[in-house]
Amino acid sequence: MPTATIPSPQIIVVSGLPRSGTSMMMKMLEAGGLPIFHDGLRQADADNPKGYYESQRVKDLAQDAHWLAEAAGQGIKIISSLLRYLPDELDYKILFMRREMAEVLTSQRTMLKRAGLPPSPVPDTVMAAKFSLHLRKVTQFLERRGIARLDIPYSEVITQAAEQAARVNDFLGGGLAVKQMSEVVDATLYRQRG
Repeated sequence: MPTATIPSPQIIVVSGLPRSGTSMMMKMLEAGGLPIFHDGLRQADADNPKGYYESQRVKDLAQDAHWLAEAAGQGIKIISSLLRYLPDELDYKILFMRREMAEVLTSQRTMLKRAGLPPSPVPDTVMAAKFSLHLRKVTQFLERRGIARLDIPYSEVITQAAEQAARVNDFLGGGLAVKQMSEVVDATLYRQRG
């Protein structure tokens, strides 16, 4: 499989709310030939049967971000709440997954139940309002920083995988294997629909 050529100082960040399709996008990038920055520690499970594509170092980004330069020319998953800790001196392109809020909340609830954890005591309406405010703040932050961002609707990746893979490829400057990217999208994993 050919390896996509991303300008070496550029870091391709896959972001969004939890349960918004970030792991799916990471798998697409990998299939397209982009090197992926992850540690493989979090194994695939019933919630993410195709894998998580995470690096544990991301969790400590607020305290220590010096290592992030190691992800240059690669794709890395960084949850939306940690984007504000991206160091100014590095160059990024962000693929931001957007999913219907009701689907995000249902997926999170299902994940907690499967893990044997109690449901969140916060009502869905309150969580939806908090997440919506968070997303507005993240968007404003990225615009202030001038970081290039492509919003990607989760449902359209499922229903129009080839078109969305082509959008990603164009945004990243070309060189990805678009057909292979679209082929890894598994519509059967779209289990919480709005």
